[in-house]
Amino acid sequence: MQLNKDLYIIGIGPGNLADISRKAYQVLNEVDVIVGYKKYIECIKELTREKQQLYSTGMRKEMERVEKAVGLAAAGKKVALISSGDAGVYGMAGPAFELIAKNDIAIEVEVIAGITAANAAAAVLGAPLMHDYVVISLSDILTPWDQIKKRLKAAAEADFITTLYNPRSSRRKMQLQETQKIFLKHRSPDTPVGIVKSVGRDGEELMITTLSELPLEKVDMLTTVIIGNSNTYVAANKIITPRGYKI
Repeated sequence: MQLNKDLYIIGIGPGNLADISRKAYQVLNEVDVIVGYKKYIECIKELTREKQQLYSTGMRKEMERVEKAVGLAAAGKKVALISSGDAGVYGMAGPAFELIAKNDIAIEVEVIAGITAANAAAAVLGAPLMHDYVVISLSDILTPWDQIKKRLKAAAEADFITTLYNPRSSRRKMQLQETQKIFLKHRSPDTPVGIVKSVGRDGEELMITTLSELPLEKVDMLTTVIIGNSNTYVAANKIITPRGYKI
């Protein structure tokens, strides 16, 4: 394909090639340089060509990757900056556009959408996101925990289906437990909860449980948690949230 932009910010979905969009697939195959977190580079390694430059870093090096990608694009290279899921959802699109705007860098940019963890997890669980829902990250690295708690409380009170990103890690164990307590003040203990680990990747695991029985110890950073609303139910081992149509 003819690349007419300098920088492509690409969501690669859950991390398997089958869930990458055709456009993302084509662009990744054609650019001069691919920049990304090392684990995401490994996910798309099969798409790369021998002459392509690959630039990767470890965790918490997001701005380093953004600066590298933007710098290479400004120098005349065709560059892909990749994120898991969708690049515009807790991904690299925001930091890249901020850097470009702040420094008035004259490059053409295109964002290519990817399948989010929320959508990928919902698909294997059934149809839990059929009504209004929110996505909340429990990571307090960039957002104060008090602010996250306000958002959780608001979502619980408003009866939103709630998808939790970054729910629990070896360092952060109390956030998911507090989230459970917040929701139990506003939802039935029997509210269905879906847990999907490593969605779309090797070793994918899923579990359907309830709000009161949420197995905290089985949740980690590779897990997406979906809490149903007051109308959500389980049937035939699938989570279903009615849309409102008469069946």
